[in-house]
Amino acid sequence: MKVLGISGALRKASTNRLLLAEARRALGDCDWSEGDIRLPVFDEDIETGPGIPKKVQALADAIAKADAVVIASPEYNKSVAGGLKNALDWVSRTKSSPWEDKPVAILSANDGRAGGDRGQFALRLCLVPFRPRVLPGPEVMVADSRHAFDAAGRLLDARYFKTLTALMEKLKVEVGR
Repeated sequence: MKVLGISGALRKASTNRLLLAEARRALGDCDWSEGDIRLPVFDEDIETGPGIPKKVQALADAIAKADAVVIASPEYNKSVAGGLKNALDWVSRTKSSPWEDKPVAILSANDGRAGGDRGQFALRLCLVPFRPRVLPGPEVMVADSRHAFDAAGRLLDARYFKTLTALMEKLKVEVGR
């Protein structure tokens, strides 16, 4: 199974990158890669001038080639992280429809007590026009995320990893459909 992980957090040491690593561990043996969302801010003048940036097309191609996508993203101001929303906007402008019918699992790690629930809700809304198969759950929302991982980057609370593993199992089933 070929899986693309996307972190909605740009920071290298973000807890959402740690959560993606835990998702990869929960999936077990798979062909895992990570998408790069460090893209220029969407600007139609770029699109109509020089054209779709190579990094945007590379992300769209990686989504298209994956059997499934796992997105781990923080909630920024009760919504989608800006870098992730920008990436979604750019990919929507490519010639293909890489998200269509693609199984997608959404995760979040946030410092707040709800673990990014509003950000997940907003992300689900942002994905609707692209028609992926977004898994409804189990929902993985890691609260107080800066204290949720050990020094090795593993989730401290076994319940979080159990829920994450259940979601990854559902993702495998969805890919097999």
